[in-house]
Amino acid sequence: MRNGGRAPVRSSIGWAGLLLIAAVIMSTPVGGAAQTLGKQSASPFLDRSGDGIVTLQGWYDPATGLYRTTGWWNAANSVTVLVDYARLKQTRKYNKVIATTFTQAQKKSPSFLNNFYDDEGWWGLAWVDAWDLTHRRAYLKMARSIFENMKGGWDPTCGGGIWWSKKRQYKNAIANELFLSLAAHLASRDRRHRQEYLKWANREWQWFAASGMVNAKNLINDGLKIDRNSAGEAVCSNNSGTTWTYNQGVVLGGLVELSKADSSPVLLSTAQGIASAAVTRLVDRNGVLHDACEPNCGGDGTQFKGIFLRNLMALDMYSPQPDETRFIQTNADAVWREDRGPGNQFGLVWSGPFGQADAATQTSALDALIAAAAIGAKGD
Repeated sequence: MRNGGRAPVRSSIGWAGLLLIAAVIMSTPVGGAAQTLGKQSASPFLDRSGDGIVTLQGWYDPATGLYRTTGWWNAANSVTVLVDYARLKQTRKYNKVIATTFTQAQKKSPSFLNNFYDDEGWWGLAWVDAWDLTHRRAYLKMARSIFENMKGGWDPTCGGGIWWSKKRQYKNAIANELFLSLAAHLASRDRRHRQEYLKWANREWQWFAASGMVNAKNLINDGLKIDRNSAGEAVCSNNSGTTWTYNQGVVLGGLVELSKADSSPVLLSTAQGIASAAVTRLVDRNGVLHDACEPNCGGDGTQFKGIFLRNLMALDMYSPQPDETRFIQTNADAVWREDRGPGNQFGLVWSGPFGQADAATQTSALDALIAAAAIGAKGD
């Protein structure tokens, strides 16, 4: 599926918020005094996340800094999940793992750069997350460096936007959403260059919103079709490609971060509209998130749903909506009850039955469990 319909980002909630969440979790009494999310306390979701993290790390290879059974961009998302869990659990246990990945993974791709701008965006967001957790300067410096490389993908074809790959053959949603999100995240963390990052984030969003990729159902299609008119000029339009769950997710995280920076209610309203369409339309008969490729999603689509839940969490933490909160809990419940295999492995189809697992399906499911833990802790 490496045709642009695949992959960082997290879109993340603010880490100050996660610090507060962690403090709440640590101070919550055991037993009946605990507050609940619906009928469940936050702690079961955190405990379940911990069980799943142990299984995920069974695939970790310290020699490469990556995860056996899955790919390069997926590993960036696994780092993000590890950071999110560590923040909620308020533990430094995985700092060494993160540092190992930072060193060892560069033996595969120095400076986390390759021929795909979306791959770079996932790693850029992962290192922003790692900086939030550890405040190790090298991580934020790396994220800035990755963003500088991604800027090179912008050109006037289709009126702007970055290309999916350095071959410059396709302009798609995910690369541009990641570019937006990384710019917005850096704007709130790099005071010296804040205005430059804000300029890029706003420029990207203005282009994206007018690009045609957001369809009449308020869902985002995979990318743009590029034709040529009689003068040889590019004529770009929505290619009606699949509305993957992660394309609905990454943009949420980017808009949340940009809304925080610009105090824009319009951006937040737009994000809520996309989220509402996704949780209504991209579900199975059980109301659980579902991608069109299931149950055979290859090495890329197996990662998508968790990315949506991670970013929906960011939106719901910033601007809570009861429907979104319930949706997060419904999906986390489904993962644990219907899609859990031996050794707390999680598969692809969250409504079940469990089939098989790898590091990508595990990471994706963990996104759902961690989102429910974070939302539940905020409500405590």
